[in-house]
Amino acid sequence: MPMSDEQDSGLDNPGFMIEDASNHCCTVPEFNINSIEDQKANKAPTKSRKRNQLAYTVTDVPPWYLCILLGAQHYLTALGGIVAIPLILSKELCLQHDPLTQSHLISTIFFVSGICTLLQVTFGVRLPILQGGTFAFLTPTLSMLSLPMWRCPEWTQNASLVNSTSPEFIDVWQSRMRELQGAIMVASCFQIFVGFSGLIGFLMRFIGPLTIAPTITLIALPLFETAGNDAGTHWGIAALTACLIILFSQYLRNVPVPVPTYSKAKKCRSFKVYLFQIFPVLFGISISWILCYALTVYDVFPTDPQRYGHGARTDVKGAVVYQAPWFRFPYPGQWGLPTISLAGVFGILAGVISSMVESVGDYYACARLSGAPPPPKHAINRGIGIEGIGCLLAGAWGTGNGTTSYSENVGALGITKVGSRMVIIAAGILMILSGIFSKIGAVFATIPTPVIGGMFLVMFGIIAAVGISNLQFVDMNSSRNIFITGFSIFSGLAIPGWVHKNSKYLETGITQLDQVILVLLTTGMFVGGFFGFLLDNTIPGTKEERGILAWRKDSGDEFDDILDAGEVYSFPFGIGNKCCTNSWLRYLPFCPTSTSQGPQTQDISTAL
Repeated sequence: MPMSDEQDSGLDNPGFMIEDASNHCCTVPEFNINSIEDQKANKAPTKSRKRNQLAYTVTDVPPWYLCILLGAQHYLTALGGIVAIPLILSKELCLQHDPLTQSHLISTIFFVSGICTLLQVTFGVRLPILQGGTFAFLTPTLSMLSLPMWRCPEWTQNASLVNSTSPEFIDVWQSRMRELQGAIMVASCFQIFVGFSGLIGFLMRFIGPLTIAPTITLIALPLFETAGNDAGTHWGIAALTACLIILFSQYLRNVPVPVPTYSKAKKCRSFKVYLFQIFPVLFGISISWILCYALTVYDVFPTDPQRYGHGARTDVKGAVVYQAPWFRFPYPGQWGLPTISLAGVFGILAGVISSMVESVGDYYACARLSGAPPPPKHAINRGIGIEGIGCLLAGAWGTGNGTTSYSENVGALGITKVGSRMVIIAAGILMILSGIFSKIGAVFATIPTPVIGGMFLVMFGIIAAVGISNLQFVDMNSSRNIFITGFSIFSGLAIPGWVHKNSKYLETGITQLDQVILVLLTTGMFVGGFFGFLLDNTIPGTKEERGILAWRKDSGDEFDDILDAGEVYSFPFGIGNKCCTNSWLRYLPFCPTSTSQGPQTQDISTAL
């Protein structure tokens, strides 16, 4: 339909504006942001046509209401992964029968994730990339907490014996949390150094797909027992949750849902949104949760805690919503002064390295989807450094985890075609507010165990598949690569399994050394990643055979630039213009140089 001049003039910030198929009330046009400015493309230069493929590029500022709505969407997209981490850790922290403390952990990780997101978007890599808890830390964390000295006492496994307000119980779980905090904080210093020193660029020369594939795959594979145990509390509910998530994310992802709207100009109308594609996990959990509530009300599930299926009742943890305060402000050291052990630090370091490598790939993917040129070295250095600071904050606040870039939200940029970093800033603010309103964390803590198990079945499988997908760049017809891949993954499963059962054979007589060896060799991602790294860099093979060339090319060596690098990656408020172009500061590896600064003056809204 031809557009009037008045309509055309309003397309500089298209947002979710759509074009009616007719002039009738309540028409249902197809929701397609890509085509909003197609009619102007033939009048624009090549760079403008590329820009028109996005509703908003990284430096654009949508209207405030769109920032809130799209920010809420990113918040909900990351919801499943962020909530899952405290729920997985609760058992090893002896908190499986203390949902109120679980809710405090959920609120804390939301709060810290929001702060880290704002730091990353404002002073870090400056791309619209959300920060949240990382599964890369889970495997070494579980290995550390499985040491004999940190195994939960038997009485904490019995709900009838647990008094969550008793000093004895509080000391049990807080001592484990403080040990975890110290390990995360010390290990994060390594990431800060690697980022701000520029060492990440040197390390990436030796890390390719054959190192990344077993490392990421082995983040998820050892968690099969956790997923199976939670799902096994009621396989029917777990299977329903998994099937719903699969239905929404795979079968219905291309099915649009009409959403009605009203405006004075066009009265009643509607547009189509691919809700199932955006919120499959949220919808799947919600439907199963509601069903569990209905079956609990009618006492379909047994009331006896010893009977199979009791864990599916929603009243098992229901009291936590009433016990949790409306407002609770998380603060550093809320669980006490962190403690440090060498074993914990070395174990978490394996997670830190894996997280860094994955984040670099996310930066390039995010730049491509948000209309930015490939991130220069100084931006990558700052991004990794800020992520290290984020892990330091997460350790200080006591989330039991670190932070990393969320690949799920990078994918959401491709769905919405909105790459504005102001949207991610809005998402970060929403996460901070969620952490302060502790009733929100309490609600998530009441999710029935089999619903969580069903979510884990899907989520952990996807993480494992993401690791395997890195092999697409490798020549898998090469016997060299087949050997490295198979040996690395199998060793990452076999060796930790044997060490768990035969740790006495590895005792050296030095307690601290024994703990380091035990944590490293029971961390599958470290074992598999180590063998992948060692064999890939020592067994002869061309870069093409190893997948290095294809991987780097896909990571963003060839971009169609829409924006100037200085416009995207320089510091906000002109800080880089004033400091980094003068004196010795311009030699810092994280400081933008004069050649990448772009315009000398920037509007504040654009700079953010």
